[in-house]
Amino acid sequence: MALLLLAAGASTRMGRPKQLLPYHGRTLLRHAAETAVSAGCAPIVLVTGALHDELLAEIVGLPILAERNPDWETGMASSIRAGLAAVAAAAPRAVLVMLTDQPLVTPELLQQLIVQQQATQAPIVAAAYGETLGVPAIFDKSLLPELLKLQGAQGAGRLIARLGAAVGQVAFPAGLLDVDTPAQYTALLQGSLE
Repeated sequence: MALLLLAAGASTRMGRPKQLLPYHGRTLLRHAAETAVSAGCAPIVLVTGALHDELLAEIVGLPILAERNPDWETGMASSIRAGLAAVAAAAPRAVLVMLTDQPLVTPELLQQLIVQQQATQAPIVAAAYGETLGVPAIFDKSLLPELLKLQGAQGAGRLIARLGAAVGQVAFPAGLLDVDTPAQYTALLQGSLE
């Protein structure tokens, strides 16, 4: 199973690159990258955009490929397309999509998603938090053409919503935290959301 680690954004709401924020003695990106590697997926592709060289330094020594999305400013859909293009030669049976700004994602959660998708062959298995089904999520190869059709700021949420009851779920209450703003980052560091 391939894994796309999306880190192309400019962190405008944070005011500084959130991928490089310190968390438990490393950056959010390094933390996410190590989590991705621990899940046992291959190939793993880090999709960069606003920053590239700065992010490359964070994956040194890890079995991760980097793909720069030249169209990152158009939104998440272009990053998904860039990542899928980078793993296409591997012809993966499924692709796991995760973000760098969900620091409470664990290797165990990723393994739960993988095990459920392999056991059920569901077209999508997504993390469930609040009233949302979202990333990290696994998409069967049959859905890769639809992921390639996403446009602009569309992430995979619309596709997840459209498939409704066909989507497998793994509970991830901590998924309510993503680090987009200084207040969310402060809450993370204070441990109020861990």
